[in-house]
Amino acid sequence: MRNYRNEKLFGAFLVLAAMFFSAGAAAQETQVLVNTGNTDGKLGALSRPASVNKLETETADDFVLSQTTVLTGATITGLVTTPLANISNVEIEIYHRFPEDSVANRTPQVPTRLNSPSDVEIDSATRNGNNHTLRFSTELLNPTLAAQQTVVNNISPKQGEPAVTGAEVEITVIFTSPIVLPAGHYFFRPEVQVNGGDFLFLSAPKPIVAPGQAIAGDLQAWIRNSKLSPDWLRIGADIIGGNPAPAFNMTFSLSGAKLESAGTPGAEDCHDVTLSGLAEQFGGVNSAASALGFSSVQALQNSFRAFCAQ
Repeated sequence: MRNYRNEKLFGAFLVLAAMFFSAGAAAQETQVLVNTGNTDGKLGALSRPASVNKLETETADDFVLSQTTVLTGATITGLVTTPLANISNVEIEIYHRFPEDSVANRTPQVPTRLNSPSDVEIDSATRNGNNHTLRFSTELLNPTLAAQQTVVNNISPKQGEPAVTGAEVEITVIFTSPIVLPAGHYFFRPEVQVNGGDFLFLSAPKPIVAPGQAIAGDLQAWIRNSKLSPDWLRIGADIIGGNPAPAFNMTFSLSGAKLESAGTPGAEDCHDVTLSGLAEQFGGVNSAASALGFSSVQALQNSFRAFCAQ
């Protein structure tokens, strides 16, 4: 008499093992690529969209990619003085470093543009919850945290503003449309909409310390509002000042996968070379789309066509 119970258990074990292996393989393909560590509480810098009687204000910090990379998600740590449920939207923009995407020969309103973010963002890398190109969740890290200094109003050369106490929150972002970027030095700019309040992007140690990961040529954080745009000011050197003036990193991480073989944007064979490399790295284009979080193979192909057209 055959032992069907044991056969069923063995079959179930094989299915679970296959699922575990598949999930584990996919998880290994994406990892934390950029991590500035935990906040040091020294600074809270405003980062919000425009609304009634409120100027858009953007805070940006840099990161480096050593090779072509697919970004699949991010975390942002900040301070809010309203319930976490009031966080209603998140937008992410990526900027090149000046002078890319900038009018380099105009007269600026700021002391320097050296090592600042570009005048304008990389259009193809913008993701917004309202457009369903990202989704986000929030987690309370600390119900009471004080940012020792803040930069909120009148973004111009001046002293930093008073301390603010609020709830420390980590926002986890998943790019439902992953971002493909070639190797380069970039700036990460999150913008958080808080109904009835503001989001203060919290600083991280500079230089970066564990559990953060050092960034080659690590620059400092910059800020601007719609009155100052397209220029940026250094939060430490230009706004807070002092002798010596402080320099800040901001608290964020980026997750994704480095591509082992990718074509060169603008080259005729870029798309074919990239798809071939993805198939080899992930065991097929279908597997690549799944592991990297694309909604379909077509979505992956469209994203890399845009990448190759740069």
